[in-house]
Amino acid sequence: MPSALFDLTGKVVLVTGSSKGLGRAMATALAEAGAKVCMNYYNEPAAAEVALEDMKSRGGQGIMVRASAIDEADIDELVTTCETQLGPIDAVVVNATCDQPHLPIEEYDWDFYQSMLDFFIKSPYLIARRVLPHMKEQRWGRIINIGSEVFQRGVGEFSAYVAAKGGQNGWTRSMATELAPYNITCNMLSPGWIPVERHENDPQDEKDGYRALIPMDRWGVPGDVCGTVVYLASDASSFVTGQNIAINGGMTVA
Repeated sequence: MPSALFDLTGKVVLVTGSSKGLGRAMATALAEAGAKVCMNYYNEPAAAEVALEDMKSRGGQGIMVRASAIDEADIDELVTTCETQLGPIDAVVVNATCDQPHLPIEEYDWDFYQSMLDFFIKSPYLIARRVLPHMKEQRWGRIINIGSEVFQRGVGEFSAYVAAKGGQNGWTRSMATELAPYNITCNMLSPGWIPVERHENDPQDEKDGYRALIPMDRWGVPGDVCGTVVYLASDASSFVTGQNIAINGGMTVA
């Protein structure tokens, strides 16, 4: 049984992009803390089925819903399905992402920049607008954006992703101030490079170079984000809002 401060029993949490990787780990951890979790995917239904069954095998309650995290009609249907099957949403984890190639600015086009803005600004905007009426009515809610250390580090040849994550960070801070009177917190959790399925084909020399810089002298794993996301979704973080918490073994200490 979780400590009372971290106990999410009775809460309904939506986690976008939660069929694999960090999203799957966070959704499972939230379910293990007692929440009913609406998991989400858009591609790879087989992986989504495995993720849901794994969460349930650990005693969790929840559903898996296919929806695009950047399409307004899909978001509306996703939230409606969650509300119908699990109940009104108390907390959201905005995690869905897309491919993020490293390229010099001359090799990006505006369509790619727009795709980054869609995932990291449009998506949290659409989701928040849809779930906030219930949160405001009950005067309790949690919005958790999954950011990235790339904004703090100013990673080169990554301008579209870095710019979008910077915008998401600014949106988080603004919403924290706007929603504070309703007892709704809005925070960002920013992992470092934690190798998951989508990193399987990343160049080994790039992995080795990053790994050599980590002050804690080990790779991060998906489980490293779980305690923090449960904390931010729970009453334990009731006076914490507008913050960007790095989970990267000390990569952004300076």
